Order: sequence, then C-alpha cells, then structure tokens
Amino acid sequence: MTQHVSDVMTSAPVTVEPQTSVTAVARMMRDENIGAVLVTEGERLRGLVSDRDLVVRAMAEGGDPNNTTVADACSADLVTVGPDDDLRIAVEVMREHSVRRVPVVDEGQHPLGIVSIGDLAIEHDPDSALGDISAAPPNQ
Repeated sequence: MTQHVSDVMTSAPVTVEPQTSVTAVARMMRDENIGAVLVTEGERLRGLVSDRDLVVRAMAEGGDPNNTTVADACSADLVTVGPDDDLRIAVEVMREHSVRRVPVVDEGQHPLGIVSIGDLAIEHDPDSALGDISAAPPNQ
C-alpha cells in the first residue's frame, strides 16, 4: 500500500512572519518543543528556519538576536512536497538536497505541514535508533 506524505507529516506547522525576531522564534521553538518554524508572508511560504539556522546564520554572526529578523536566518531556497506525494518522493528530495525537513504545501504554496527525517524513521523502522529517538517524548 502506497503511503503519502500526509500520512506521516507534522500538520499545523508553527509559522512566523519574516520580520519576527530571532529571539522570539527561539522562544517559540523552546515553548512548542520544535526544531523548525515555517516563515510565511501572508499565507504563502517564504522559508524555513531551524534551530541550527538560528545558531549558524544569526547567532554566530554576532548580531543582536532581538534586532535580527528570521528573514536573515531562514533557508529561502526551499524544496517542498505535496501532501499526496508518495513517501518515496520525500525521501528522494531529502537525499538530493541534503535536508532533514521539507515543508508540505498545497498547489497554492500554502503550508500544510512539515515532514522530517524523524517522521520517516518512525514510519519506516520505529525500532531503529533514529525512530526510537524521534518517537521519544522530549526531556524537559
């Protein structure tokens, strides 16, 4: 049976506008216990910012995180998948572009969710180390 991206994606992703401060996004990630936030303008996807992006693109540059916007830290050259795409498509996209998370969008580029390498590991082999780690409740 073919599985679709919508079967494993994290739906209802957290989104922010490009002018949101890096500090605000970092707090959202902490409070929601997530590692990535989608950057939108209106309802259209503009980018994705991960916790690693915040460190490497914003903090390491020495800027003031209260005055640095997420637009300066997000990955804007995005690859996306659709909710009805086969899971194999998501895996191929991640491999080809060396990414761990891929936004899921509809035909109008409206964000519907995110599919991560952890989501795929849980689905494919929940007993693997990555599947185990991804499925575990977060440590507080």
